[in-house]
Parts: sequence; structure tokens; C-alpha cells
Amino acid sequence: MNDSPSWIAPSAKLLISLILTSTFAVTCQAQQPLRRLRVSDDGQTFVKEGSEKPFTIWGVNYDHDESGRLLDEYWIDEWDKVVEDFEEIKQLGANCVRIHLQHGLFMRTPDKALPAQAEQLKRLLELADSNQLYLDITGLACYHKANIPHWLGELDETERWKAQAVFWSEVAKVCADSPVVFCYDLMNEPILPGDQPESDWLAGELGGKFFVQRLALDRRGRSREEIAEAWVNQMVDAIREHDSDTMITVGVIPWVFAFGGGKPLFYSPAVGERLDFASVHFYPEKGKIDHALKSLQAYEVGKPLVVEEMFPLKSGIDELTTFILESQSHVDGWISFYWGATAKQLREKDDAGIAEAITANWLDAFHELSVKIRGTPSR
Repeated sequence: MNDSPSWIAPSAKLLISLILTSTFAVTCQAQQPLRRLRVSDDGQTFVKEGSEKPFTIWGVNYDHDESGRLLDEYWIDEWDKVVEDFEEIKQLGANCVRIHLQHGLFMRTPDKALPAQAEQLKRLLELADSNQLYLDITGLACYHKANIPHWLGELDETERWKAQAVFWSEVAKVCADSPVVFCYDLMNEPILPGDQPESDWLAGELGGKFFVQRLALDRRGRSREEIAEAWVNQMVDAIREHDSDTMITVGVIPWVFAFGGGKPLFYSPAVGERLDFASVHFYPEKGKIDHALKSLQAYEVGKPLVVEEMFPLKSGIDELTTFILESQSHVDGWISFYWGATAKQLREKDDAGIAEAITANWLDAFHELSVKIRGTPSR
């Protein structure tokens, strides 16, 4: 400050110096790379490496854009859109983005990844880090049937599991050294066959997408728990060959909530032994928030708990907000949705209807809740 104008008083010079120093410190802090997340020593919550301060996940599913395209269908040709969307997600107050990688697009063959997709995943890790956003990487998606290669559909159970394990091995090779990855979610909402054999690996079509996938078509004398345990172990083994640190989970349908009772299958002691935390997808129903909160308690299995999907699909925004706030004592993260359009953009659409209005209002509520959940300042 030696070249400062003489009319600036010494006290003012000191103030300016402090402001500049503070601004520089804040900037440096904001640019610090993310530290890897892990389960706390007591097994109850998440913490950053080198810290025992609880860390709460507050994120969005970035599963498709406003036109319904999945991320890996446009992230090569329209990278600028991904960059813009990640900036908007950050502005919402999120600290985590859940992405969904399609098996048939990431893999060229049953045993080899497509180099362009692997490179784009590396690029996404860098983008997430620059925005201070962790990634929940959900894999093996077969949401769009058009992207399922013939070789995948022709595999029997043994070969299909082998191909799925190779997928995770290839993803882990890319991500192993990155602290940006919050977790690997082995599959979105896997299900098991009943007493009768099934003929289709996919189930539950919704809006042209198949979010639910079977692990087997025929139980062949095995229990559902035995099938799930063997599959989880094979996928975890494939990941751990390359990545010994990143947490692993499985996002499940809350059958306890849907059926009004029972016990979680994937988070039973045997099946869930190698899963680092419990992930469950909850869409509370109008007038049944207490039931949803009670059902959620079934997934308290001595590990951190994340509500990996939530949206005011069957309830109002106020009720979903109540569900979130009243579950804070035992939930360690919540992940909603962002579909490539801000609340402002949704409201300005020429053909905006009730769906756009609900989504816009929820995005506003999500942002306001970030202050209560994370303690982050409002934008």
C-alpha cells in the first residue's frame, strides 16, 4: 500500500489491506480441492478425511435433461450444457450430484469400455471438483432400451454379472484416485424374481424409461437374499481391485414403506455387510408423512443413511419439507432432482404447466432448505 494516495488515512489503509487479505483467503479456500468423504469412526455419519465433523449430503439427481435425455447421451457433444447445469446445481446450494451411467453406452463390448465415455467421465470429475460438488455415480443403467446393445441382452445370468462387474472395474479405474466421488451406487433399484421365472431383465416402465432391473430371472432354488449377497460381493470385488477407499451403496425401493412392514433385503446383515451406507428412495404420500418417517427408521442399520431420491411427487412441498426436517436426527443426506432447467427458466416456458410450476416451486424450496440443512448462505 506504499503507493496509496496520501489522502487515504492510515486507518483506511489498514481496513483496505484487511479486506484484500480476507478476500484472497476466501478465494483460496473456495478453490481448495475436495477431500474424500468416508464413514466416521463411530460408523454413524459421514466425515471428510482428516476431520471428525459430520458432513451432510444435500444433492440432486442429474439423471436426464429437460427433454428427457440421459447425461451420457449428450455429455460429449454438448459439454457446455453440462458445465452450465453444474453451475446452476451449485447455485441451488447442493454439494452432491447423482449421475446415472448407462451400461450399454459406457461399454464397447462386455469386457471393454468405450474410451470416449471413460474420458468424459474423467472430465466430469474435474468439473465437479471445480464446482465443489461430490459425485454419486450410479451405474449399470438400462433406462433407455434403445441404448442396450444386443450383446448385453443375449447374456445369461452368469455372463451378465461378469459384464456388470467389468463395467464397475472400468469405472473404478477412472475414479480410483479422485476424492470427488462420494460413492458408487451399484445399481438403481435392483429387484429379485419371485417364485416363478421371469423373462425380462427390466421392469417398471415410467415415461419411456426403465429404472428397475432384475438381478436374476430364475431363483433356481436360491433365496432372494443369497442372490443379492452373491451379486453385491461380485460387484464390490470388481471395484475394490482398483479403488479401496470410495464408499459403495445400492439405492433401493423402500418396500417396507410400500408394503407397510417387513425388513430391508439389501440392508440385511448378510447382503449389506460390504455396503458402506444405506440408500433408499422415498416419495412420501400426502397425509402419510408419519408413516413415511416410521418406515424410514427400518433402514437405520447402524450405518449412515441417505434418502437418495425424493420429490413432491405424491405429496405437497410443505409435507416433503416436514419429512426432511423431521428425519434430520437420523438421516445423513438427501438427494432430490435437477432436470437441466432453473426455476426461472421453467416459469418462463411458453407451454409451462402444472408440472413446471411444481418443479420450479420445489427448486426454490430446495435452495431455501439448503441453508437449514447445510448452513450455507443464501445466494
